[in-house]
Amino acid sequence: MSEVLAIQAKLLEWRDNPCKFAYECFGFTPDSWQEEVLNCLPDPAKNRICIKANKGPGKTAIEAIVMWWFQTVMGEKGSHPKGAATSITGDNLKDNLWPELAKWRGRSQWCMKMFEWTKERIFARSHPETWFMSARTWPKSGDPTQQANTLAGLHADYLLFVLDESGGIPDAVMAAAEGGLSGGKWCKIMQAGNPTHLEGPLYRACTSERHLWTVIEITGDPDDPKRSNRISIQWAKEQIEKYGKDNPWVAVNVFGRFPPSSLNALLGPDEVNAAMHRYVKEEDFIYSQKRLGIDVSRFGDDMTVIFPRQGLVAFKPDEMRNMRSNDIAARVANAKAKWGSDLEMVDGSGGYGSGVIDYLVQAGHSPMEVSFSGKAIDQRYFNKRSEMWFMMAEWVKKGGSLPNIPEMVRELTTPTYTFQNGKFRLEEKDQIKERLGFSPDRADALALTFALPEMPKDMQLRKDSGFVQKTNYDYDPYSDRRA
Repeated sequence: MSEVLAIQAKLLEWRDNPCKFAYECFGFTPDSWQEEVLNCLPDPAKNRICIKANKGPGKTAIEAIVMWWFQTVMGEKGSHPKGAATSITGDNLKDNLWPELAKWRGRSQWCMKMFEWTKERIFARSHPETWFMSARTWPKSGDPTQQANTLAGLHADYLLFVLDESGGIPDAVMAAAEGGLSGGKWCKIMQAGNPTHLEGPLYRACTSERHLWTVIEITGDPDDPKRSNRISIQWAKEQIEKYGKDNPWVAVNVFGRFPPSSLNALLGPDEVNAAMHRYVKEEDFIYSQKRLGIDVSRFGDDMTVIFPRQGLVAFKPDEMRNMRSNDIAARVANAKAKWGSDLEMVDGSGGYGSGVIDYLVQAGHSPMEVSFSGKAIDQRYFNKRSEMWFMMAEWVKKGGSLPNIPEMVRELTTPTYTFQNGKFRLEEKDQIKERLGFSPDRADALALTFALPEMPKDMQLRKDSGFVQKTNYDYDPYSDRRA
């Protein structure tokens, strides 16, 4: 048999047996649920595949292997395979699924020889314009038409759409993918994600549209004999013990189940309004550390806000616009001197806060610079900003008292969140601002006061990040505004 005929025979064999392709091309032995996914591929009737998963079972790996299988074995002379992949965010696509494609390509002599990988697409070296899969992102602030355009306009006899982390992807994006199933010889949609939302493509595929989809469910439940063996039983038991079986984070990340209520809202208006009318006795907060959260904005529509909080009570903030770093630092120093704050937590994310910090340091103070994009203390959170906002929301729910500022109801209830790589991730600030019509500066300033766990008020942060005793000051400059 000639080499060409031998290759054609091998491709036909792989086409009918994707598991064999995975092993012979990559040395990959699939788990039972991954084998189930791969076995769906040759069947043209199973044109919608849905993977509902807990954290860490290997769904990104199987997505990448499916994409390479599709590029390798589908198509025929004169009709090349085309596809597109998208994800919950452009960063998630760029940092996870697309590098996963590169990793598996590097393990396959066949893929290295036949295909090229770039940051935006993979394609056949022999037909780069017509034989490819592309990485596509959708505008979070766009209208449904703009979002649908993400996957629109792609048609072929052999077509594959992959929607990664589809729990929070808009319906308009899925609707565009559905349009690709209207024609062609082999056209499929594969979506995969954590069950974070009680709406959207993943939720519908598992509920009202389940008859249309082949749904494959993965769990890390330590008591389930069909659990994914890639999930540490010890880790799963620790999460259940620490947070409880009914905790939404445990439901999603350990059990792979939809939570009992929607996960995309931190706080409801009733919770915030209740906190604005909540009275807290002085004896319940007087021994807590006094903190100032400083969200810095130099010019433009945004405000600089200094938000004081002591334990369960947040006092009325100081708001200012179009002030220079030295003037803001002076206001912070004045508040510290009058109130005796133990910690001043300054947002250093946008650069403006750095100037305020420098002036305070020159004046002999020790402010704490907080980067919203920095690493969270708790592994459940994607970044520091997400962690602080979640801690603030928990504080409200557990008895925190807010100043009666009507604008803060919208600031605290508008932001949504999703999961990224199994971690809570708060919606980006520019997206919140677009929907609010203004920046949530008050809420960000208050969130900064949750950058560290609660401490007694006689502890102050040192420059070397240790803690030292300090003298207490009882005068509260905001006491005439709030009891």
